[in-house]
Amino acid sequence: MMRSMRAIYKPVFFIVSVTFIGWLAYGQVTDILGGGRDVVLKVNGQVVRAPQFQAALQAAIEESRRQTGARLTREDEQQLQDQVTDQFIQKILLEREYRRLGIQVSDDEVRQMARSTPPPQILRQIMQDPTFQTDGRFDITKWQRYLGSASEEFRAQIEQLYREYLPERKLQEYLTADVYISDAKLWRIWRDQHESVTVAVLHIRPDQIPDSLAPVSDDEVERYYAAHKDDFKRPATAWLSFVAEPRVADAADTAAALAKARRLRDEIARGAVKFEDAAKKESADSVSGARGGDLGWVKRNETGFDSQFLAGLRGLTPGQLSPPVRSSFGYHLIRVEAAKGDSLHVRHILIPIVPQGRHLDAIDARTDTLDRLAATQTDGSRLDSAAQRLHLQVAQAPKLVQGDRLTLGRYAIPDVSVWAFEARVGETSPVIEGERANYVFRLDSLHLAGAPPLAQVRERVRETVRYEKKKALARQRANEALAVLADAPDLLQAGRARGLPVEKVGPFTRLNPPGALAREPIVVGAAFGLRPRQRTGVIAGETGFFILQGIARQPADSGAWLKQRDQQREAILRPAQQARVQQYLAGLKAQASVVDRRKEIFRPSATESGA
Repeated sequence: MMRSMRAIYKPVFFIVSVTFIGWLAYGQVTDILGGGRDVVLKVNGQVVRAPQFQAALQAAIEESRRQTGARLTREDEQQLQDQVTDQFIQKILLEREYRRLGIQVSDDEVRQMARSTPPPQILRQIMQDPTFQTDGRFDITKWQRYLGSASEEFRAQIEQLYREYLPERKLQEYLTADVYISDAKLWRIWRDQHESVTVAVLHIRPDQIPDSLAPVSDDEVERYYAAHKDDFKRPATAWLSFVAEPRVADAADTAAALAKARRLRDEIARGAVKFEDAAKKESADSVSGARGGDLGWVKRNETGFDSQFLAGLRGLTPGQLSPPVRSSFGYHLIRVEAAKGDSLHVRHILIPIVPQGRHLDAIDARTDTLDRLAATQTDGSRLDSAAQRLHLQVAQAPKLVQGDRLTLGRYAIPDVSVWAFEARVGETSPVIEGERANYVFRLDSLHLAGAPPLAQVRERVRETVRYEKKKALARQRANEALAVLADAPDLLQAGRARGLPVEKVGPFTRLNPPGALAREPIVVGAAFGLRPRQRTGVIAGETGFFILQGIARQPADSGAWLKQRDQQREAILRPAQQARVQQYLAGLKAQASVVDRRKEIFRPSATESGA
C-alpha cells in the first residue's frame, strides 16, 4: 500500500501546490487596485502580477512535462498560458461569487466528505488503483483506513483539495437546484429516438442546373462582393517553404540500441546494477525513469500501450526480467513487480533507436551547416543556396491557418505555427527539431485576417453568385413540378413517370435521417408532420427544394418508455446541470472587466528575438 500511495503523492502535491500558487498570487493582489508595469491581468479591478502568473505557468509547464516526458513546443506553451489565464480569471470571479452568496466550508463538511469519497481531483486515479479495490471494485473502507494512518502532511494536502472542491460543488447545487426534466419532455426525446416514418421525396438541387443557364457578369460579381464582403472574411494564413535534414535511424543505429539493451540486461541480471538505478540513468522514458521505471498497474490488454510491448509483457511472471522487447519506441527491458487478476505492476527501461555515433555526427554537422547558411535570415534566398550546397530539396508546406499546427505527412512539426505569424515575409526560421528531421522554414507569403481584396477571391465570389442564380432556377422548377403533380394521388409513381428525381425514403427516425436528409432539419420535421398520402408544398432546404408525401408511420412504444424513464431522466439531468454551470461561468466572464496584457508583458525583446 505504501508503494501505491507514494505513486499518487506527487500528483496530489502538484494539485495542491498549483492551487496554493494560484491563490497565493490572488491573495497578494486582491487588495491592490490600479496599474503597474508588471500587471499581467486585471479582473474587475483585481490584478495578477507577472511573478505570480509566471509561477503558476511554470508549475503547469512542469506538470505537463512530468506527464508527457516530452519537450513542449511553442504551441504547447501558448496553450498552457491560455489555460493558466482562464484559471486565474475564473478563480477571481468565483471567489467573488462565493462571498456574494455566502458560500463557506466548515471543518465538519471536510471530514464528512473525506469519509464518503476521495477528492474528485484525484478520484479516478485512486479508484483505478488495485490497492484500494476489493474483487476488482473500489472499496471506500480501504481509502478511509489509509487516510486515517497517513502522515499529517499528506492529510493536510488532501484537506486542501476538499476545501477547493466543496465551494464549487455548493455553487453548482445552488445553480442547478431548479433544473428538472418533465415527463412530457422525456417522452418527446424518446419519441424522437424511436418513432419512424417512410416518405416519398422529390428533390430539386441547384447543382443539377448547368452553368450555361446561370451566367455571371463582372458587374454582378462586384455588386455582390460589395454587399456581402463580411461573408468572405478569413483567418490569417501563411505559405511556407522548407528544407529538411533527415534524422532517421539506420540499421547500425538499430543494432547499437539492441546491443546496449542486451548489455544493460546482463548487468541487471548479474546484480551489477539495480533495475531502478538503471532506469533512472538510462531510460529514455523520463516520466517512468524518474520513478525507477515504474509504470504503475497495467492491464494485460491495456489499449493505451504499444501492442508489441504488451506482447512482451504477457509471458512474464513477477520478478522475471524480459529480454529486449522491440516496440515502435525502441527496445524495452520489462520487469513485473506484482500481479492482481488481469493487472500487472510493471517497470521498464526504454532504450530508443536513434541516430548515434558517426551517423549522428554526420547529421549534426549537416544541421550545423544548414543553421549557419540559412537559419534566422532576413534574406530568404539563403535557404535556396543552402539547399543546393547540401543537395537537399526546397519543398512547399501545406497552407497554414493561424491557430492550427503544421503537419507534414503524419508528423506535427513544433513551433512553426507560432513563428510563422510573428515573422516577416521572406525571413527564415531557426532550426526546428522535428521527430524525423531538422527543418528551416521560410515565410513566402502571408494573408492577414479579415476580408481579402476582391482580386484574391473573385472566382469564389463568381461561383457564389452563380449558385444563387441556380437556386432561383431550382425553386422555379420545383414550383412547376408541384403544379404538374397537383392532381396525381401517388407522388412516387407520378413523379417517376415524368422523369422527375423522386424516391422512397425510410423508414427513419427524427435523430437518424438518411444521407439525403441529414442536413435538412426543416424537411425532416415536415416528414414527421405528414399523415399517409398527405403532401407538402415546396420546402426550401439547405441543399435544394423538396416536395414530400407521407407513406407510413411507426409510433414509439410508450410502454417501453415507461420502463426506462427514471434512468433516462438521470442520464439527461447530469449534462443539463453541467451546461447550466458552464453557461453561468461564461456569463460571469462575459460581464467581467478583463484586461489581458500578456502580449505586452511577455513580448520578446529585440535581443531575444535576434538570439
